[in-house]
Order: sequence, then C-alpha cells, then structure tokens
Amino acid sequence: MIRLGVNIDHVATVRQARRGAEPDPVAAAIAAEMAGADQITCHLREDRRHIQNRDVRMIREVVQTALNLEMAATAEMQEIALALRPEAVCLVPERREEITTEGGLDLLGASPGMADLVATLKDADIMVAAFLDPDTRQIREAARLGFDAVEIHTGAYANAPRMRRHDELGKIFDAATAISQLAMAVHAGHGLNYHNVTAVVDTPRLEELNIGHAILARAMFTGLDRAVRDMLGLIGRV
Repeated sequence: MIRLGVNIDHVATVRQARRGAEPDPVAAAIAAEMAGADQITCHLREDRRHIQNRDVRMIREVVQTALNLEMAATAEMQEIALALRPEAVCLVPERREEITTEGGLDLLGASPGMADLVATLKDADIMVAAFLDPDTRQIREAARLGFDAVEIHTGAYANAPRMRRHDELGKIFDAATAISQLAMAVHAGHGLNYHNVTAVVDTPRLEELNIGHAILARAMFTGLDRAVRDMLGLIGRV
C-alpha cells in the first residue's frame, strides 16, 4: 500500500497573501486526514514564506496520523524538529529566490555536519529522508550518511514534454531500485498531479507519495475532502 502525504503549505501561502487568519492550514490538516491522508506534510522554510512556527506547533498537536516536516539541513531547523518530534523529517534544499523547490539535495557537496544532523534526528526516533534527484551517486551518498529513506524528486518527469516522459520515468524506476537495494525506503514527490501520478505508482518498492499543489488546486473547486479522495483513488487506495 502506498501512503499519501498531503502537503498543506499553499493553504498558508494564500493566508500569508493577506497576513490574516484564513485559510487555516491546521484546519486543512484535519480535513485531509479525515479524507484519508496517511500523513500531513509541511515545509517550514527559513524565510517563513508560508508555514509559520505557530502552524507547525498546532499541526503537531492535532495530527492523528503522522507529521512529515520538510526542512533545510540547518541548526535552527534541527532544533525545531527536536522540539516538535514529527514522525518524519525530509531534508530539502532551499534558495530564497526560488518559487518552489527546484531540485534535490547535493549530498556530495554537503557540509561535514550532515551525518551528525541525520544521526541526531534518528536518535530522537524521527525517520529521516533526503529529497534527491534520481541520481545514483546521490543515492549512494544518502546511504553512507545514514538516511532512512530517499524521496525521489519527480519534477523532471512531471515537467517533461510527452516524448521525454518515458525516459524520465525510467530514471525514477532505476533510482527506486538503487534506493531499495541500499536498504532505504522509497518515497517520491514534486509536480505530481491527477494526470501524471498513475505511472509513478508503478515505481518499484514505492512506499510513499507526497503531493500538495495539485490537491489544493483541485480543492478550490471540489473541496479538500473530494480532492484527497480523488488522489487516493488514482494511487489505488479507494
């Protein structure tokens, strides 16, 4: 069974446009869980452009399934994660100029403290994933650093023209095989939507998908409950 993590960041994006109280990402987390989401994913960015510290504290309190905190590999974020104790953390790259995450972590160029950060989070019983492009060199480095899982960055597949999509899907499949052979869990996400997700479902040993923008975009017209249930149906959960 493939778990579905619903990323609620962009509920907060809409709220922050007015710096008001609505829409509330905490309410979105509850609604997504009630619709069948297996976990709630949110990204506390260093610039706090959408999710705020208060949001993650409150989401931590109300989530009944699991909280997956996306974060940069910094001392500040490590401290926050250790205080919150989410079930999972996914380490992601950040650039202030980017609209959304543009690629995977470069573990080959990571600071010497990366292994210690991973070990510290794991010692707190937090499952630690790395958000990586489907690159076997990066995957091998993730295994060496002690990561529990790799979330494959599926953006190249999602954004590829139709004639190149099969090749990009093959890279995802190859990456998944390498991840599982190195005894890490296979996760995937970024750019997946109601039109392109079904092919990704066949990824070898895939355990988890994290999807946000497409679900929240559909929810504007159908409501969040229906949007989550529709995605669950596409990944074979309904």
